[in-house]
Amino acid sequence: MSPRADGSRHTFSDLIHERTRFDFAGRPWRWLLLSGTAVLICLASLGFKGLNLGIDFEGGTSWQVEVEGKSPSVGDVRDDVLQPLGLADAKVQTLGGDSIRVQSEELPAAERREVTNALAAYAGVEPSEVSVSSVGPTWGSTVSEKALRALLIFFGIVALYLSIRFEWKIALAMILAMVHDIIITAGVYSLGGFEVTPATVVAFLTILGFSLYDSVVVFDKVRENSATLGTVRGDTYTAMVNRSMNQVLMRSLNTSFVALLPVVSLLVVGSGIMGAVALRDFALALFVGLVTGTYSSIFVAVPLVAWLKEREPRYRALRERAVAAGARPGVPAPEHARVGAASPPASEAAPDAVAEPASAPEAAESPPRGVPARPTGPARAPRPRQQRRRKRR
Repeated sequence: MSPRADGSRHTFSDLIHERTRFDFAGRPWRWLLLSGTAVLICLASLGFKGLNLGIDFEGGTSWQVEVEGKSPSVGDVRDDVLQPLGLADAKVQTLGGDSIRVQSEELPAAERREVTNALAAYAGVEPSEVSVSSVGPTWGSTVSEKALRALLIFFGIVALYLSIRFEWKIALAMILAMVHDIIITAGVYSLGGFEVTPATVVAFLTILGFSLYDSVVVFDKVRENSATLGTVRGDTYTAMVNRSMNQVLMRSLNTSFVALLPVVSLLVVGSGIMGAVALRDFALALFVGLVTGTYSSIFVAVPLVAWLKEREPRYRALRERAVAAGARPGVPAPEHARVGAASPPASEAAPDAVAEPASAPEAAESPPRGVPARPTGPARAPRPRQQRRRKRR
């Protein structure tokens, strides 16, 4: 396993039993460099390449037909069917291995019939078996506008709730983490050329909710542990955030893993094996969003909050006091380091520290001055009551 913040090694048992001491917020520049590089690549792809918007956003006409007796080929459809009609730039996609889908800009009724007849001849079916659907440009712009409006309303409600629940700095960190998730997910769609459909937008809103949930779990623990600041030797806000993150790390990983299982099933079984392309559009956005959401709640929101809070006078004084005491400010202290806590268990003691029995003179309790020492030998058995009475007589 990876090393702890103090240099010792983690074990798998430490991860399972939540005894890890990872330094999540101590060196935020590492995660800033990684996330910043990924965000810049995604923004560059979005700026130069753009998104492959579906017909529901751009408007146009879509044809879909099941090919009989042969496997459809994108190249054959483009060269033999569409190019003679002047539609070589149309989008062609195979569905499930035996169906073909063609999407183009809005065409007049006569040209739509020509494409329908050509696709029916290629597939070996009647023209009535070709599914044709049209979406006007007004409908596409309306869908885009409503999707953007829903996203902005979501951000506004989330920012208001988090500001009331926590504070504005934590709300700002969570919002930036969700923006990070959207840019990364949209960048993956742009780099891969995947089609953006209304199902993709629904998946975007879903992953934002999951990212928000994971961040709330983390920062709820941070708020709970804020009351313990000052009870740990050399404690700082960054160390407290690290301690909180390590306490909920296994819970966050388990939640993400369980959420990814059905999404991977949709991608592999639903889309890959059964050919459900609509499920692929939804599941791909969910998969990318869940992975980036888990990453951002740990490595984006947490270090950002620690960096913002360390600038407050109260927590800056704690850090200066820890540095003056010779402690490592960003290292989460173990539980037994709390002021007034019990001694560390024997398993955490130094291996070369062997307890030696104290000698008899040192172990004996010294009596107060002027009081004779009691005999250290075996005590005499008391006489029976009758013997004492006879002696008294």
